Amino acid sequence: MTAGVTTQLAAFCAAIDIATLPPEVLARTRLLVTDLIGCIVRAQKEAPSAPALYQAADALGLSHGPYRVFGDDRTHGSTGATFLNAALAHALDFDDTHAAGTLHPGAPVIPAAIVAGAMTGASGADVLAAIVAGYEVTCRIAVALPAGDHYARGFHPTATCGVFGAAAAAGRVFGLPAERIEAALGIALSQSAGSLQFLVDGAWTKPFQVGWASMAGLAAATLAREGFRGPGEAIEGRHGFLQGYAPSPNPARVIEDLGTVFETMVTGLKPYPSCRYGHAGIDAVLALRAEHDLRPDEVESVTYGLSRAGLLLVGQPIETKRNPTNIVGAQFSAPFVLSSALATGKVGWDSYALIDDPTIRTLMAKVDCIHDDEIEAEFPTNMSGRITIAARGQRFTKKVVVPLGEPSHFLDEQALLAKFEGLARPVQGDGWRSLADAALSIDRLPNMAALLSA
Repeated sequence: MTAGVTTQLAAFCAAIDIATLPPEVLARTRLLVTDLIGCIVRAQKEAPSAPALYQAADALGLSHGPYRVFGDDRTHGSTGATFLNAALAHALDFDDTHAAGTLHPGAPVIPAAIVAGAMTGASGADVLAAIVAGYEVTCRIAVALPAGDHYARGFHPTATCGVFGAAAAAGRVFGLPAERIEAALGIALSQSAGSLQFLVDGAWTKPFQVGWASMAGLAAATLAREGFRGPGEAIEGRHGFLQGYAPSPNPARVIEDLGTVFETMVTGLKPYPSCRYGHAGIDAVLALRAEHDLRPDEVESVTYGLSRAGLLLVGQPIETKRNPTNIVGAQFSAPFVLSSALATGKVGWDSYALIDDPTIRTLMAKVDCIHDDEIEAEFPTNMSGRITIAARGQRFTKKVVVPLGEPSHFLDEQALLAKFEGLARPVQGDGWRSLADAALSIDRLPNMAALLSA
């Protein structure tokens, strides 16, 4: 009798080892870890939700222990450090993306693995292997839903799927056998939550629920380590995750080519701190602006062609997207990010200070977002987009199939370090480089204390 999906997934996570992972997977994962740490460092100073997150963690008793948030000398308990690192990792919406899963796998997975490593004195090599396991679990569950159906029900897969990846990663760091990791996945099922309702008014629940998922995954693995029983078939069962969270899931997709094809390798990095569905448009606008020397006062209209999934997140309802009132709203507004790119020639974290700039407000009113059949055909493999700018009595058009930062258009180490420096230098000064170097060599570190305190 063939073992079930959850059983096979747990066995894969228990057996994963740095010695048998492909070198390219290890190299990519080091970059993903480094990128996420940079996001955390800046977010603890810049994210609007950061003060409330810290204060709540303290009030809930999560801030008493030896574990740190990256870039911060304050210490917390294991759950507090996991929660804060993961929530802050996602707070700027600058963290990694998995297009087919429509999620950000690093934010829930990496903090849980690193704190689990600090709890147990695990080597960096074991933590890196565990992170790969967590990415595979998170992304494979997401594509089996599939992601579009899950989104249509209003779920936020970074949190709902991420809790399983966090549990798997922490379980691997703890050295749990396959049956105990399976129990951890079952316990994680009871904690899988995340809603897209934050899109309505820019609420701060988006990073919160990712932080909670990471913490819940660590808790699930810890419970399993202590012998707590979780239900079997947590992923594929009659009342399991896939059946409960989407109408027509494909459970076999979770374990398809498991161990030979790595979803980690199709995870991308963000060059811009906004929803990934806007990035193709930003790339196109920046290219057209440079190629034709376009000025904001010359622009008559901007049309952004998207997939239905992209349209849902950054293009509809269009009047709301043309009038963001806060940073979260602007991050999920194609009119804002495209107008910022047109007006300033860039989109960075500091762009959100221009949310009420008259030039950008004027441009936003000229941006429309539409469904494009050719772009739809690229989904979910690519988060593509097509820009058409009317200006000077002409029409300038550019289609971007693979945005900058996606797996086949990945940031190299030099570009990654430039992003890291831009995020970390305002917080750490010249000390940013020692932290980046520690992250890039995570598998050579004797323990995670060396990384958390870098």
